[in-house]
Amino acid sequence: MRERHYPSDTTDAEWDVLEPLLPPPACRLPAGGRPEKHPRRNVVDAIRYVNDNGIKWRSVPVDFKIPWRTLYGYFRRWRASGDLARIHAELHELLRVHDGLNPRTVAVILDSQSVKGAETVGADTRGFDGGKLINGRKRHLVVDMRGMPLAVMVGVASPHDSVPARDLLFRLRLTHPEVTVVWADSAYGGPLADWA
Repeated sequence: MRERHYPSDTTDAEWDVLEPLLPPPACRLPAGGRPEKHPRRNVVDAIRYVNDNGIKWRSVPVDFKIPWRTLYGYFRRWRASGDLARIHAELHELLRVHDGLNPRTVAVILDSQSVKGAETVGADTRGFDGGKLINGRKRHLVVDMRGMPLAVMVGVASPHDSVPARDLLFRLRLTHPEVTVVWADSAYGGPLADWA
């Protein structure tokens, strides 16, 4: 067992909650597979380290004792299978129940933020937000009433907020059909409200 000294490492309490949510190892599935060589807690800690520090997969510290390709393989499989999204949703529900709330949120807040694009960002992936006078990208975020994110979408800054909001609300409806109220500012008004 490796020593846990990074702030992103799981605590024992976090691991007790997270471990049962992970997908079963391939060797335990009917189709079979080889037993996993690396402890799953190390795998999760390394993935959290990459996410927390924004580093390249190749830059994972050696004390995790996991080759970066193996680590990226775990992340890629869990993301492609939907396991990471499922784990996020289940943790979100557990947190709401812990706080005495309904496990499934029914009211959310939708807003956007324009972010200036660096000169290295290609012109095809950024646009000009005339309202904020920013040349860059715009992120649209849907959060529950506690500020916990439910959906995020990033795109060029040029379209009016109501245009990408249709796609975001459609995706939100697929992943969270229980949502019945969406609070948003006037930039999302007009035909979008009728469409929604």
